[in-house]
Formats: sequence, structure tokens, C-alpha cells
Amino acid sequence: MRRSRNRNSRITLPQDGLTRVLLGLFVVVGIATAVVAFIAVRYVTATQNVVDLPGAPVISASAGTASGPLLQAETGPTPRPWDGVSRVNLLLMGLDARDWEKGEIPRTDTMILFTIDPLTKTAGMLSIPRDMWVNIPGYDYGKINTAYFIGEGNQLPGGGPGLAVKTVEEFLGVPINYYAQVDFEAFVKFIDDIDGIKVHVTEQLIVDPIGQWNTQILEPGAYVLSGRMALAYVRARKGSGDDFGRAQRQQEAIMAIREAILKWDLMPKLIANAPSIYADLSSGVHTNLSLDQIIQLALLAEQIPAENIKQALIGAEQVEFGTSPEGLDILRPIPDKVRIVRDEIFTISGPVAPLEVSTDPTELMKAENARVSILNGTGTGGLAGKTGDYLTSLGVNVTEVGDGQAQGATTMIIYSAKPYTAAYLAQLMNISTSLILNRYDPNATVDIQIILGNDWVANNQMP
Repeated sequence: MRRSRNRNSRITLPQDGLTRVLLGLFVVVGIATAVVAFIAVRYVTATQNVVDLPGAPVISASAGTASGPLLQAETGPTPRPWDGVSRVNLLLMGLDARDWEKGEIPRTDTMILFTIDPLTKTAGMLSIPRDMWVNIPGYDYGKINTAYFIGEGNQLPGGGPGLAVKTVEEFLGVPINYYAQVDFEAFVKFIDDIDGIKVHVTEQLIVDPIGQWNTQILEPGAYVLSGRMALAYVRARKGSGDDFGRAQRQQEAIMAIREAILKWDLMPKLIANAPSIYADLSSGVHTNLSLDQIIQLALLAEQIPAENIKQALIGAEQVEFGTSPEGLDILRPIPDKVRIVRDEIFTISGPVAPLEVSTDPTELMKAENARVSILNGTGTGGLAGKTGDYLTSLGVNVTEVGDGQAQGATTMIIYSAKPYTAAYLAQLMNISTSLILNRYDPNATVDIQIILGNDWVANNQMP
């Protein structure tokens, strides 16, 4: 699965260009939120002029600008265009080290969706549990960590990254501009290059570095972890289904990396070892970002203060624990709750999408623009049409009316996460929570379906 690279040619970069590329790589491997980018640049440009690096020539030594791809993988999804001023989203994937050990096509051990908003100078990261049960486009439902495996194994256009990106896009409803895939060896080497990372263990944790007979127990306390131990730390699971603790440790590691590379006393070492660090990262990081875009992200990351970095994960409150048809432990998403967590990190539908921007339920409902179907489950003729007209007058986006299965009480079926619309309709139509059903389906033609029951005939407030 490893992609070959030309190591025979060499590239001569101005030191300013080298440092931008190196720090841009830091962004790509998970420090998209770091306030690091050009502390080093200012220092380096005053001390050194030229460093030779292996790889294909892509930067003019005289101009210092990109003339072609440097780190782009030979295969992968076509990136979504980014204008440099709009919100940009990047999917970070870490591959399962156990699969690498076995020589098998890997699954994703880590999925974190990063976002940076140049306008508001904010950033965020959302962790997606690997056991999340989602629709994998073209392959029915499965664990989200198998999307990469399926894409690689079937040699689909864009390969594993392409199908993984498409799966996450459909699951969260978030457009993804770029991806970055990090091999576990690159992660290990990078942590060692920055002299380890500091973490704080809050409860006893068993970690198992790659290899035999080296399992260790970390008691509560502060630690500086080497690359091997850091990898074991972010892979550790306390028990079956404990993707949530793993996600928290992964985000802790990302922020610890950010803190480590901000140290002034580390900067001389980073500068001195820049060529080898670059070589390690460029051999273990695969992305559809161009060199220009990596530098652009690094410039942007410099401007984002730590307090503007949001962190969240899809956790126990957003899922239902279940079993797949094959008997695997899985996490079934609760769409409306996933949407709320998502909106804590991303702005999807304009300035009124996040909860904190507006408290008016009608405005929040209108901003979602959810597609709503109204079906008549009663014997009262014309009820669906009349209800549809009534809801439309209130600002609801009714896209379908018709007849449905007979219902004693009005039922709501949610096919796509639209929590504000669901809450608005549930309150307006007095729909019991026991009759609000989540049936996530990204291929559904509507987001919410209402099947009218006899209770609506008797108690509706329509004029």
C-alpha cells in the first residue's frame, strides 16, 4: 500500500520556503489549528539561506513558489475547490497499525474532521468513532472505518481516501475540501523529532506499543511520551466500544503536539533537522493538497489563537449501542443529536446555523430549510394538502404531500439530521417523543416525514 517516491533527485529550497512547507506539513498531520506557522519562519530566515531536500523539483530557488505538486498522492479523491477565504474542511485519517503489521489493506483507526474559517479566525476538530454504523455509498451500511478498506480493495476512483471522504460527507452533510492520510510510522517519527509530547492520564490506562511483550500500565499523572508510546496512547481502548476515550486522547495528542512545537527551546532542533523531518513526513503523509495550499493553510493557522480552537466528538449521547447483522458491536447515530454536535464545530447553512447565534426556533427551522413530507394517515380527505399549506405559511419547506399508512397518532420519521425543524414540528403538532423515529438515510428524498394521525384531526390549530 506504500507509494513509491523519487529519491534520486534533489530540490533546493530557500529556507523561508522550506520552513513554510515543513510547518504546513505539521498542519496536515493534525495541527491544522496550531498557532505555530511562522514563529519559526522569522527565526529561520535570519539564520540560514539554503537547505537541500530529496524529492522532485517543484519550487524555483529564485522565485520560491510552487510549480507543481510536492506531497500529493498519486491516487485520491479530487479536491473540492477552495477560494482561500471561505471555510475549509480537511479529513485526517490514521490507518490501523494492526492491519499494517499483518500486511493487510488497512482500515482507518482515526477519523478527525478539521475545519478552519478564515473569516472568523476560528478552527475546530470533530472526532468520528470508527465503529459508527453508516451508509457507505454503493456498499450499503457498515462500520465507517471500513470505507477506506473497501475503496482500496476494490480499486475505486479515488481509492480508499475517496470512499472515506464521500462516506463522511454523506454522514455529516459537510463538504470536505481535502484529506490527509497519516501512516503510523510517520506519526511515531514525528513525535520523536519533537522530543515527545506531554499528556495527563486521568485514570489507569493499559497501553500496548507495537511489538510483543511490552504492554505497560500508565497510572494517573503527567507523562512525556515517545513516539511509540504516543501511538499506543492514542490507540488504547479501555474496553469494548470505548471509541470515545480514544477520540479524546487523540485530540489531546494533537493539542500536545501544538504545544510542543511552540517551544522556543525546540526551535533550533526543528530547524537543524528540518530536511530529515520533512523526508519522514513526506513519505508517510498522503494528501490531495498542493504545495501552494499547504503553505496557505500554514499562513492561516498562524492567525488562529488557541481559545478559538473548538474540540468535539460524536460520543455516547449521540449514538445508540447495537449489533450489526454479522454480530459486530456498532454505534448507531442519532441524527438530530449528531447534527447539534456537528454545528458546535461547523457552520453549515449560513450565520444562523450554530445554536448560539439565534434562539428563535422559527428562524432556526427556516435556516435549516429541511425537506418535509406530509402524508395523510387518517380517513379525513384532503388533510395532507391542507396541513402542507398551513406549514408552508409558517415557513416550513414542504416538498411532498400524499397518502400514508393509517396512524392512530401522528408520527415523525427523521431521515437526515434537522434537529431544529424536528423540534419545531414536534412542538407545533404535539408529537410524542416516542413517535419520533430516527431512520438515517442519505439517499432519502426528504429530510423529515410526518404521517398524520387521528390526534391531528381532533386537535390541530389550523385556521
